[in-house]
Amino acid sequence: MNDCKSAASPEPSAWVLRFLHLILTGGRVLDLACGNGRHTRLLVDRGHPVTAVDIDVSGLADLVGDPHIEIRELDLENGEPPFIGEKFAAVIVSNYLHRPHFAWLPDTLQPGGILLMETFAQGNEVYGRPRNSDFLLGPGELLSAFGTRLQVVAYEHGLDLLPGPAVRQRICAINAAGCVALNGT
Repeated sequence: MNDCKSAASPEPSAWVLRFLHLILTGGRVLDLACGNGRHTRLLVDRGHPVTAVDIDVSGLADLVGDPHIEIRELDLENGEPPFIGEKFAAVIVSNYLHRPHFAWLPDTLQPGGILLMETFAQGNEVYGRPRNSDFLLGPGELLSAFGTRLQVVAYEHGLDLLPGPAVRQRICAINAAGCVALNGT
């Protein structure tokens, strides 16, 4: 396991931390557009094998060789969907938006698998980047994209004041029917 943190990696998202207990114990996780690996590091420390993917993986150099981490350097916005046929206990997407991924992301979740996604939404242009509407979710967009294929556990859309003001939209959705234990140990 890797218990060191890169100096360039911010703290894990509070949204991811809130729902971490829903990820199947020891299940494989996809950290999509992982950046410097703040969630990859957290999940490996919690006993999950992680596939960390981004167009630039230089921020993961200290993780190369860790047997619990598969690092893939991929252009996620060109070519065929990269994870067709693969299954994960969780998919984490934070501060990244490429709408064509909405079509295939649910298919990567194994039964009981969880999607944790958060990114910027309309209204954020007042507070900073991104400002381009191509990179801002519309009202209810994550619910529309995933609510018919996955069971929505939680959804938020609003102004975050910390670490700095930003308008965000978040979803926690699971590939399952029935009740989900919201309070984990």
